[in-house]
Amino acid sequence: MAADPLDALRLTLMQDVLPVGMAMVDRARRGGPREVLAAFDGSSADPLGQLRQEGEPGASQVREGLDRFQPGLGNPVVKVEVRDVEPSEPLERAEPLERTDPAELQSALTRIASRLSLLEQRLIAAEGAAEPAARR
Repeated sequence: MAADPLDALRLTLMQDVLPVGMAMVDRARRGGPREVLAAFDGSSADPLGQLRQEGEPGASQVREGLDRFQPGLGNPVVKVEVRDVEPSEPLERAEPLERTDPAELQSALTRIASRLSLLEQRLIAAEGAAEPAARR
C-alpha cells in the first residue's frame, strides 16, 4: 500500500520541520541571528535534533490548535496496516467458566461501584485542590 505523498509531506512538516522552525524562531527572538547560528557551532553532534527537541513544546501547541480547528490537521492520522498473526505457541485453554452465584456477582458489582465512587470523590478533590494553584 503506497502512502499518499501529500500526507507524507504534511506528516514530515508537522513532525520534523515545524519543531525546528519553532526553535529557530524562539532563538531569533531571544538572541537574534547569533543565537540561531549558535545551534550550528559544532558543539552538538546533531544540531537539527537539538533544535527539534527545543521546538517540540511550541510545535505541540500549534498542532493542538490546528486540531481544534479541524481534527487531524495538526496531528495527522497515520495509516497502519493491520493483519492477523498466528501465535508461535498454541494458547492454553482456560478451564471452562463455572456458573457463579448471582449473590456473589451482585456483591462483586456493589464492591466495584463503591470503589468507583471513592475514586470519583478523590479525583474531584484533587481537581479542586489543583484549581487554586493554577489561578496563582
